[in-house]
Amino acid sequence: MSSTASYRGRGRPRGFVEDEALDRAIHVFWEHGYEGASLSDLTAAMGINKPSLYIVFGSKEELFKRAVARYRDTYVAYAAGTLEEPTAYAAIESYLRAGVDALTGSGHPPGCLSIQGGLSCAPSNSGISEFLADYRAVFEGELARRLARAEQEGDLAAGTDTAALARFVMTLSQGLAVHAAAGARREELQAAVDVALRAVAAYAVRT
Repeated sequence: MSSTASYRGRGRPRGFVEDEALDRAIHVFWEHGYEGASLSDLTAAMGINKPSLYIVFGSKEELFKRAVARYRDTYVAYAAGTLEEPTAYAAIESYLRAGVDALTGSGHPPGCLSIQGGLSCAPSNSGISEFLADYRAVFEGELARRLARAEQEGDLAAGTDTAALARFVMTLSQGLAVHAAAGARREELQAAVDVALRAVAAYAVRT
């Protein structure tokens, strides 16, 4: 649900819908990265001035973190559902294929905000790179736990290094994001997923 805050005073918006502003900020950060997104770019896209940005979000860094949280709950909301697939193989396939569709979808820059946002950060902004690494690690941990359960249930071969398998899937996913941002077509990325799934199948008892 959108949250609305009203402000009084010169230069501040009378009515302000945070989620709509965050959606616009997402696109700016997605296209330019954290460092490349200037305050002028952000305020122009969000329809507010700099003082209002600081009043509402506190800082550019806090705005970015809020934008990433909003991105997680919208553009990549599909990810959590893939872990509910009945088999480990199906969960991985669902995650990777849905990811390719999202990476190459229309209406937003290609690729992934969590990768594009921090590809290049100066030492003074190393916290952004660490924040994004922690953000990506959350789903990797969830996937690793789902695969560990699959191994215990006999759905994956006994002795499978489920943490390594989860890392493999996430490494591929992030690589797909980089290629999508560089202009790779959806069919090309899905073909790479086909190859990866052959490797996953080697560990799967059921596919």
